[in-house]
Amino acid sequence: MSDGKLPRLADIPAFTEYIAQGWDSPARTPDLVPGAAEAAAAHRRRLAEALPGRTVVVTAGHAPVRSYDTTYDFRVNSDFFWLTGCAEEKAVAVVADGEATLYLPPPLRPGQAGFFSDPLYGELWVGPSPSLAEWSAALGVTVLPLGEFAGPPEGALLVGPGWPEPSPELGQVLAELRMIKDEWEVAQLREAVDRTVEGFAAVMAEVPAAVAGGGERWLQGTFDRYARTYGNGPGYATIVGSGPHAPTLHWVRCDGPVLEGELLLLDMGVEVRSHYTADVTRTFPVSGAFSAAQRQVYDLVERAHLAGLAEVAPGRPFTAFHHACMEVIARGLHDWGLLPVSVDEALSDTGQHHRRYLVCGVGHHMGLDVHDCYRSRPEAYHGAAMAPGMVLTVEPGLYFHAHDRTVPPELRGIGVRIEDDLLVTEDGAENLSSALPIDAAGLERWVKDRT
Repeated sequence: MSDGKLPRLADIPAFTEYIAQGWDSPARTPDLVPGAAEAAAAHRRRLAEALPGRTVVVTAGHAPVRSYDTTYDFRVNSDFFWLTGCAEEKAVAVVADGEATLYLPPPLRPGQAGFFSDPLYGELWVGPSPSLAEWSAALGVTVLPLGEFAGPPEGALLVGPGWPEPSPELGQVLAELRMIKDEWEVAQLREAVDRTVEGFAAVMAEVPAAVAGGGERWLQGTFDRYARTYGNGPGYATIVGSGPHAPTLHWVRCDGPVLEGELLLLDMGVEVRSHYTADVTRTFPVSGAFSAAQRQVYDLVERAHLAGLAEVAPGRPFTAFHHACMEVIARGLHDWGLLPVSVDEALSDTGQHHRRYLVCGVGHHMGLDVHDCYRSRPEAYHGAAMAPGMVLTVEPGLYFHAHDRTVPPELRGIGVRIEDDLLVTEDGAENLSSALPIDAAGLERWVKDRT
């Protein structure tokens, strides 16, 4: 007589015997990004030079729980991918002297109970999975079952999710190594930026639908769908800020209307299959033409942006573009009567009054993380000179909130940001996102051609 419980399939011999039979052998070759394994090998050699004789253990991480037994999408730890070229969940790599041993969860195939009963690794649940031998051949490293990982050897440096005490030294070394991109990494970032520019065009084509009722959600969904189609997805939470939402720095709710006559701030980036991401921002007039007040703000931000771009070159301090942008912004705000002190006082370390309207930074490294290399030492990040192979953003803005009484009524609710992605070269810099116009007239033409 039934006790009310469903039978456990793994306990039924007839079922387990039957489900183990009659399967063809599907293709299971690892789907690696071309060049990823070779790039990772070069990265390991650089790490060995930076930490001679040291052993490093790095984890890939796992997807966080969304609710009960469902998870968010898995995204591999950036340091793990940089060192291995592999993006498998729960993997562990032991790296020493430029060589790596990778520990992976073995696939569960027909004939194993987990084939049908394990929702994480059973092929009936997740699809055909490469064998450890296939992973080894594709990556050029030794690959062993995850169950054979006995823990880090004594004295090993640890990095990645899951360690109770990761090594600050290793995190800092990896961050500083990742500041200089090699040719393969630059190619990935070019692809990410190119796809992002295409995504901007796709979004602008949908502005009429957004105005008609789809709102910010429609535009966010348009870009995220484009990013998912041509890459892994967005490299960070897409920002779509229309009208009074534009001054909110991280408006990721994207749940407001898109209205004629307002500005539309789009901060978006495609993460390509290699996990490298772009980070580009433009601010468009929804109607295709800036109002006088909007143009006033936009032109000041553009002048600051151009001043910042001019400072990006090898040998110059990383902070050079920051100071250039801020001086233009402070002088412009002073000319408008919005500063309670002189320009020099505002720009001093004891003033910074102009930062009320620009509280965020105006640039950062980018790469595998949208804000790349964040664990670097301050003297290596902000205190060092720019060098060929660095990829960074320049992104000044002005953010006049609708409820800010220090701003005249005609400027309240206006937010403008311009952000480009730049590669530092041997003799200057290349603007990777230059296909998007910067000047107001160029943006107006660009909008009208696409809406």
